[in-house]
Amino acid sequence: MTQVASTYTPAETATSWFRRAEAWLDDKGKGAWIATMVLGFIFVWPVGLALLFYMIWSKRMFACKSRPTSPFGRGCGPRHSRHERFRSMHAAMRPSGNTAFDAYKEETLKRLEEEQDQFEAFLERLRAAKDKAEFDQFMDDRARRASEERTTSETDQDDKDQA
Repeated sequence: MTQVASTYTPAETATSWFRRAEAWLDDKGKGAWIATMVLGFIFVWPVGLALLFYMIWSKRMFACKSRPTSPFGRGCGPRHSRHERFRSMHAAMRPSGNTAFDAYKEETLKRLEEEQDQFEAFLERLRAAKDKAEFDQFMDDRARRASEERTTSETDQDDKDQA
């Protein structure tokens, strides 16, 4: 019988198994980590607790990675899109080398900024008009209630005087 010398030690085998599991969970995303942690808490609570500590310690719980296989193509939501917006704005401000296009781009950007300012002013006027309408309605309701109370108190007073 021949003996095969193994180059793997038991510690390396356990580490490689752990690394493969970690890579598989990373590939599946944060939801897989959370599901594994919940299942760990349900079946063997120390395993769930250990996974929770590992996720917090390794910053997996709060990490913001963009996975290429993600159906939405983004990982961090608003923070990620803000970075992309900054990069695209920076790219939009660079001259292209074509002076006619650069002049057109500058004129268009200036026009868009003016339109944005006008729109924001319109929204401010719209908010002010809405606030004024709500305040006027409140004042009308208050005056109506006050006149009804006066009418009611006068009617009650007349009834007391007649009795």
